[in-house]
Amino acid sequence: MSQTKVEAPFVEDNIPFRNVIINGDMVVNQRGSSSVTGLGAGGAHYFLDRIRNFSSGTAGRYTISQETDVPAGLGFTNSVKMQCTTADTSVAASEITILQQQIAGENLQRFNKGTSSAKEFTVSFYAKANESRVHALELIDTDNSNRHISKLFTVTTDWKRHIITFPADTTGAFDNDANKSMSMVFWLHAGSNYTSGTLNSSAWGSMTDTNRAVGIGSIMASTSNNFFITGLQLEVGDKASEFEFLPHDVQLQRCQRYFFRSGGNVAYELSGVGVATVNNRLTINVNHPVPMRSAPSLTVNNVGNFRIGVGAQSDAANSIALDVSGINTSMVNCNQAGTDYTTGHAGRLINENNTNASLDFDSEI
Repeated sequence: MSQTKVEAPFVEDNIPFRNVIINGDMVVNQRGSSSVTGLGAGGAHYFLDRIRNFSSGTAGRYTISQETDVPAGLGFTNSVKMQCTTADTSVAASEITILQQQIAGENLQRFNKGTSSAKEFTVSFYAKANESRVHALELIDTDNSNRHISKLFTVTTDWKRHIITFPADTTGAFDNDANKSMSMVFWLHAGSNYTSGTLNSSAWGSMTDTNRAVGIGSIMASTSNNFFITGLQLEVGDKASEFEFLPHDVQLQRCQRYFFRSGGNVAYELSGVGVATVNNRLTINVNHPVPMRSAPSLTVNNVGNFRIGVGAQSDAANSIALDVSGINTSMVNCNQAGTDYTTGHAGRLINENNTNASLDFDSEI
């Protein structure tokens, strides 16, 4: 008897890795802090993995934190909260407070930007605040003279999913490399340098600062003000699919391409082994868990809580510095003040019963 094969219908939601955003469910937090206070004085700061906040020029201050307040029944476990702690009601023209993710060109090729086959960009996310307030979402093409487009959205006191579709752009292709090609920017506060023009919302166009955030409210207007977000997704086309949850180990590895922390997890954690290259200096190899985006920089946290062990001898480190940086492995020089180690002896670097000693390798865009 012949049988007819029935093909399963195509379901767009089954496309794997359709979400260009990394850590959009706000779960991975390698840096470890549950909150950071006193932000707003200026500069960029990474809190959760791949989630960047930036402020300039404002007298206002805010706290950013990882929260468990999430939309009910959808599978989310974490969100990011920004809470105003010092209000700024006299807003200077140059003020800015934004939340953003910067995206490598190699992850944007599916949009075919700069070709006749260019595709739309659809962003979706869940957000809420303490009040009804207007903010702006901006996409910036950093490969092509910062061509940009912005659209407004309104948050309320309840969790709501926002779906914003940006038109295709046949001008200017994204570079196919590991460097920044696009920035996704949530405008939460801005001065007149960014709000006094006409919002550039209908088509991608040349960057004019005054057209970037026209019509937004300010998170800095009151210490009652806050902003929550989770479920951030960017996908190709003009429709939004359900949020794509990835296994935690997969999401962690995607984050570790840009940042990873060695140590700082449990007491006596091993950071690396190596050999004394000169007397009283141990050079260790640190193998990166995944190839990093680029050769990373190194920040050492609480150097005095590291110990250098050579043979039976163990001494506190007095300096740790990057020697050679590579995408797969890095070499780190660890020095101690004594006279116990001889060239050629093998040794190890561990944190001494202290979970706040760590090596931070950073290749963020």
